[in-house]
Amino acid sequence: MTHAAIIDYCLQKPFSYLDFPFDPFIPILKVKAPSQAKGRIYAQIITLHGEPKVTLNCTPASADFYRSVYPDSVVRGWHCPPVMQPHFNTVNLDGAVPDDEIRQMIDQAYDTVVAKMPKYAQRELREG
Repeated sequence: MTHAAIIDYCLQKPFSYLDFPFDPFIPILKVKAPSQAKGRIYAQIITLHGEPKVTLNCTPASADFYRSVYPDSVVRGWHCPPVMQPHFNTVNLDGAVPDDEIRQMIDQAYDTVVAKMPKYAQRELREG
């Protein structure tokens, strides 16, 4: 899956948007309910040592699962401080992880972030 395909897929999700809070060359995908002041990150598009990757929010259980299934292609969030690493996976986009599996990880990342939002925000996203 390419960076462009990931961005296109993410932007189909309700109230998702593209942002560049850290660097003009690092696209970040966020979700924000209409009444919220700022969005929450669920995907980060990165290139590390010339290799395309995506870092996705996740639960510690799903993080461990994907790391065990794809040990050479899915690792702890490379940029995260150790306390946050169980909540992020960085996925190599070298073809070892099937596109359908990456889309499923994106869906889980979005759902994980939405589940952490206040109930009123979750309701706004559902009713969108």
